[in-house]
Amino acid sequence: MYGDFIMPSPFPGMDPYLEDPDLWSGFHHTFLNALQQQISPAIKPNYFVRVEERVYVITEDDPAYRFIVPDLRVIAVKRRSARRAAIPAGALAIAEPIEINEPSEREVHEYRLEVVDRVDRNVVCVIELLSPTNKVPQSAGRASFLQKRKAVLKTTTHWMEIDLLREGVRTANVGASSGAEYQVYLSRSGEPRSFFVWPILLREPLPVVGIPLLAKDKDIPLNLQTAFSQVYEIGGYEVDIDYRVAASPSLDPQAAKWARERIRQANPRK
Repeated sequence: MYGDFIMPSPFPGMDPYLEDPDLWSGFHHTFLNALQQQISPAIKPNYFVRVEERVYVITEDDPAYRFIVPDLRVIAVKRRSARRAAIPAGALAIAEPIEINEPSEREVHEYRLEVVDRVDRNVVCVIELLSPTNKVPQSAGRASFLQKRKAVLKTTTHWMEIDLLREGVRTANVGASSGAEYQVYLSRSGEPRSFFVWPILLREPLPVVGIPLLAKDKDIPLNLQTAFSQVYEIGGYEVDIDYRVAASPSLDPQAAKWARERIRQANPRK
C-alpha cells in the first residue's frame, strides 16, 4: 500500500500513471463499462448502448507487440548431456543447434461502445477508447482501428474516439489540440460530415462531451471525469499504483515536477 490519498486521484483529470501498458488493459475495460452505465439511462427507451469487439492478430514482428506482451520472453536453452555417443571414425559431427520458440501470434480483442436505435437496430454512434496499439504506426492494431473508422465514416453513423494516451501517433491529428496531452475527436454524420475536437490538458479535469444521436434528438452529456473517478475507485488504483516512482511513459520535466507536487499534496505524509 502506497498511502491513503485525500482525493480519489492525486490528479485533477486523467492520471498519467494509468497509461502504463501493464495497467491500461484493465482501465480500458472498466472505463468503457463506466461510460456505458452513464449513457444507458440517458438514452432509454429510444436507444440502447452495447459493447462490441474488434479482433485482430498480432505477431512478434509487429511494432506494437510490446504493448501486448510487455515482459521480455526468456528463451531457455536446454543443455545437452556432456556424455555423447562416440562418433564413428570418418563420420561428420553434427553442429549443436540452439533450441528456440516458434514466433508467436496473439489474438487481440479490443472493445468499443455502440449506441443503437431501438426501432430499426441501426448503429447511431460508435464510441472508441484508444489503446496503445492503435497509436503505433505500421501496426496491425492501428490498421484495424483505421479500417473500422473508414467503414463507419461511409455510413450515417457518428464516430467518437477518446484518446487518453500521450505516447504514440494520434489517429486524428487535429491542429487545434496539438498542445494538449489528450483529446476527444468527433465526426458527426451529415452531408457533409462535420468534425470537432475537445483538447484535454493533463492539468485540467476531463470534460463533459456531447454524444450525438439521431437528428430529432439532442446530444446527451457524457461526463468523462465522473466516469474516471468511478473507475479509479473501483479499480483501487490508489493502492495499486506506486506513486513513488516516475510515470510510464515518462512526463516532460515540467509536467513531472508538477505531478510530484500533486502527489505530495494528496499524501503529505510521504
